[in-house]
Amino acid sequence: MALSRLGEPGDPRFAVHTAQMGAPAFHDALLHERDPGSGVLTDVATRLGAMQPERDLELAARLGIRFVVPGDAEWPEQLDDLMGAGQVHRRGGPPLGLWAKGPVRLDRLAGSLAVVGSRSATTYGVDVAASIGAGVARAGLPVVSGAAFGIDLAAHRGALAVEGLTVAVLACGVDRAYPTAHRSLLDHLAGHGLVVSELPPGSAPTRLRFLARNRLIAALARGTVVVEAAVRSGALSTANWAGRVNRTVMGVPGPVTSAQSQGVHELVRTGAAMLVTSPEDVLELVGESGAHLVEELRGPERQRDRLSLRHQQVLDAVPVARPAHVDSISRTAGLSISDTGNALMRLRAVGLVEADGDGWRLAALAHQ
Repeated sequence: MALSRLGEPGDPRFAVHTAQMGAPAFHDALLHERDPGSGVLTDVATRLGAMQPERDLELAARLGIRFVVPGDAEWPEQLDDLMGAGQVHRRGGPPLGLWAKGPVRLDRLAGSLAVVGSRSATTYGVDVAASIGAGVARAGLPVVSGAAFGIDLAAHRGALAVEGLTVAVLACGVDRAYPTAHRSLLDHLAGHGLVVSELPPGSAPTRLRFLARNRLIAALARGTVVVEAAVRSGALSTANWAGRVNRTVMGVPGPVTSAQSQGVHELVRTGAAMLVTSPEDVLELVGESGAHLVEELRGPERQRDRLSLRHQQVLDAVPVARPAHVDSISRTAGLSISDTGNALMRLRAVGLVEADGDGWRLAALAHQ
């Protein structure tokens, strides 16, 4: 069956035919078709030319790697949202399938949060990413990222620090450690969490594959947080894909002088992202309706905050150091002597003013 009869990745029939044909038949269809307008399927088809499906699936099984396709019970249905996005944006669509290594099922990621950002992150960015990763993981949300240096690594570590679930989506085969410095992290995730890729085992990372990987991170998660991203950062690609598939996009502000935060600031300025500063902010946006509500920030309550308007008028008219007579205070406050006297007695009872001879002045509590 020719791929042209199957439809493009944006066609709803595509996932159905993929599941019905099976991996070997679908492999043969791809070998004879190319899609120069998109590039993603061309990349897949080129790589499949050197593969033997049965042998490679057996090898993957021996390595503890499973291949999940649309229609399988484990398939994350949120990836189907890429169908509509793929029709408009030709740089991607739903993956043909996902290679997964780890005990966690892919369908557990429906309520997850993606945390992405700069590889050359600042100490500030690393701290914030780790805090967000830990906060949302503690609340039970899986953390999805790309296992890269900088923000990705901090988000994974934050989740692991509270024994939460975190998932790495790679731009290479799940049997490869990229970057190699993160081999121990990826081995741990493969044993206790999940490592995912749309690329078969043995595939090496390329620029196109990183861009294709970004759409998977965005579509797998319920929302994406961008922590530090320069104006040409790849993290902005993930944020753009998240917007295309109607996910919540959030941005953490940084110093206005920091080049590492210019991309994030642009997302917030244009309304493409909601500003967040803490795990609590993130949970309020991506959590269940009515859950994780953040209380409005308020300064510490002072004694004078409980006063009526009339009592505040009198308090404002009382001098700081040199005592004043009640008639002088009443003229300044614009009230009668009787009302002013009653107010001064009330203010003295709560410790805000004190009598000094025939006059009144502010007490120490009024300066707090």
